[in-house]
Amino acid sequence: MTPDQMRDASLLELFSLEADAQTQVLSAGLLALERNPTQADQLEACMRAAHSLKGAARIVGVDAGVSVSHVMEDCLVSAQEGRLYLQPEHIDALLQGTDLLMRIATPGNTVGPADIEAYVALMERLLDPSQLSAKVAPPTLQPEPASAPLVEDLPPEPALPVSSDAPRQNKRMTEGGERVLRVTAERLNSLLDLSSKSLVETQRLKPYLASLQRLKRIQSNSSRALDNLDGQLKLVELSLEAQEALADTRRLLSEAQSLLAEKTAELDEFGWQAGQRAQVLYDTALACRMRPFADVLAGQVRMVRDLGRSLGKQVRLEIEGEKTQVDRDVLEKLEAPLTHLLRNAVDHGIETPEQRLLAGKPAEGLIRLRASHQAGLLVLELSDDGNGVDLERLRATIVDRNLSPLETALRLSEEELLTFLFLPGFSLRDKVTEVSGRGVGLDAVQHMVRQLRGAVVLEQTAGQGSRFHLEVPLTLSVVRSLVVEVGDEAYAFPLAHIERMCDLEPDDIVQVEGRQHFWHEGRHVGLVAASQLLHRPPGQSNEETLKVVVIREREAVYGIAVERFIGERTLVVLPLDDRLGKVQDISAGALLDDGSVVLIVDVEDMLRSVDKLLNTGRLERIARRNQHVVEVARKRILVVDDSLTVRELQRKLLLNRGYDVAVAVDGMDGWNALRSEDFDLLITDIDMPRMDGIELVTLLRRDTRLQSLPVMVVSYKDREEDRRRGLDAGADYYLAKASFHDDALLDAVVELIGGARA
Repeated sequence: MTPDQMRDASLLELFSLEADAQTQVLSAGLLALERNPTQADQLEACMRAAHSLKGAARIVGVDAGVSVSHVMEDCLVSAQEGRLYLQPEHIDALLQGTDLLMRIATPGNTVGPADIEAYVALMERLLDPSQLSAKVAPPTLQPEPASAPLVEDLPPEPALPVSSDAPRQNKRMTEGGERVLRVTAERLNSLLDLSSKSLVETQRLKPYLASLQRLKRIQSNSSRALDNLDGQLKLVELSLEAQEALADTRRLLSEAQSLLAEKTAELDEFGWQAGQRAQVLYDTALACRMRPFADVLAGQVRMVRDLGRSLGKQVRLEIEGEKTQVDRDVLEKLEAPLTHLLRNAVDHGIETPEQRLLAGKPAEGLIRLRASHQAGLLVLELSDDGNGVDLERLRATIVDRNLSPLETALRLSEEELLTFLFLPGFSLRDKVTEVSGRGVGLDAVQHMVRQLRGAVVLEQTAGQGSRFHLEVPLTLSVVRSLVVEVGDEAYAFPLAHIERMCDLEPDDIVQVEGRQHFWHEGRHVGLVAASQLLHRPPGQSNEETLKVVVIREREAVYGIAVERFIGERTLVVLPLDDRLGKVQDISAGALLDDGSVVLIVDVEDMLRSVDKLLNTGRLERIARRNQHVVEVARKRILVVDDSLTVRELQRKLLLNRGYDVAVAVDGMDGWNALRSEDFDLLITDIDMPRMDGIELVTLLRRDTRLQSLPVMVVSYKDREEDRRRGLDAGADYYLAKASFHDDALLDAVVELIGGARA
């Protein structure tokens, strides 16, 4: 590439940046002028933007851009001078020109001469006074979605060469007058990671300072002990050498005390200052990732307006809280669900002007989007003043699609009915349009919000509109969590998913349908051990009560029993190594103040694990405090037999002798139990469905954890070859049912594992 070509490429890149900034000014100003066509400040801003684009296009030799911006400038100047009153068709044409300019400035987009000529001719007709009485509708154009660049995406903006039509370009500035520089997202992430680690490292000074304080106390005690010794020795005649040695000892100890006090004070001061600076560094690095909520709204006001006009509706979008600060990653992921909800509100919610006037409403519909900070979350409320959801039509659709019987559907509350709108593929539209009826509905919105560790709720009032309430974290880099102890290790539950935390008395745990529950807010909540879910050994706790974290995901609510509540912490999220893949029930890691590692729980994944345990019948019971010592001391036996009579007979015999007994209905059920629980002895039949006893024993002997488990076979087959087959598979004892009696079974059990008590 020649120097001239490189210069031209550089200028074209600058023109593209200029067009991106100025078309945003045009879009916002033209939408304001549509409501108030004589607003002087907006007319001035739009005229200057068109004028700047004309000059910039002329400098870089983009003739198409010169032609389009020139006729737009003429239109806006005429409006400024009062020779033209902007009508909706003028606004349509000017917005079309804005889109055309952006297409011209975007590399790779081709705009033909015919498109330019058609647009210039359209504007000339609109500017002709003889054409003002005629309605000239511009051709429909799909606007290019505009998006405001993030901080890290903004390159330093050098000035274009100065000309009469192109005023000197200033460096890009924020509203506060600060310069904006280009920084990659990776560098920001690295800066935040380093600052968080430095913050943790400064916390590690605290134990050293505490050790020095203890050393000071020890030295003070030593000094008092020396004084006592000196007092005692005064009663004894000491040699001159001994008196000098005692004085030297007192002097050295005094010097050590003085030096230690000085260095302790210095370390205390250094630790405090280092902690303050590290906190400021971390806060500053975190603030670099934060962007105003308005960044996700670029083009949304225009999109709502254009979509409404295409549907024959008058719609206006009002936004509150545009300057609310949010993490850039959250902003990126919010754009798609917000766009979907806005399109949904225009299409489903807002009525036509005629319908609104008949209902006593203004012809123009209003959609309001409000952003705010609440309790460490970004709270979004998107409401419209449309007709709301037709609950009876929704009820009929639920029945027609066989999602619920008619009798049940008639009893559903409004809240329960609205939850059906979030089901995959559910729609109230019968035919497909450009906007609706494609089977991608609110379920997609809910899925995207959940990926942000957030939640979305729909509320509505018939005839008055709908309201979506979204809550998402302000940042994905930091998560406010409850840190708990499970199996002598630390785990963190994000606060966004915690319903509450509580201490359960042993008597509060009840058995419902064979599962442990406790009473919470008028309903039974299932109780699950965190140690089983996270595959940790149960810890030994001396607490009289059981520590429980109640987690919720939509309608799913469970109590997760942990060993100890460590406390609430703000954790910097450290992603897991990609080579690990998806770790079950874990989303990320973090560092605690002392530098130790804590794993952050993936609550949604954990709830799926709970459901899986329930469906497979492998959920372990949590021993109550007053039963714990007794149950640990009792030996456990697993009885596997497909005969209910034999199974119950053996169970009762062993229970009466003091053993703890679990049962399984066939070999497969027994194998699942063996892998999930600990036993001291396996008693199994041979002939069983799905997996027979020989296969079960063979699998057991191949498993490194289970291969030493004693096994007894109890079978009707009493031939020598049957006995040999069982013993060859790995059984330790073979008992024929034909010679089966109470004492024989119990004697064999005692022979293999001893008495019931450990």
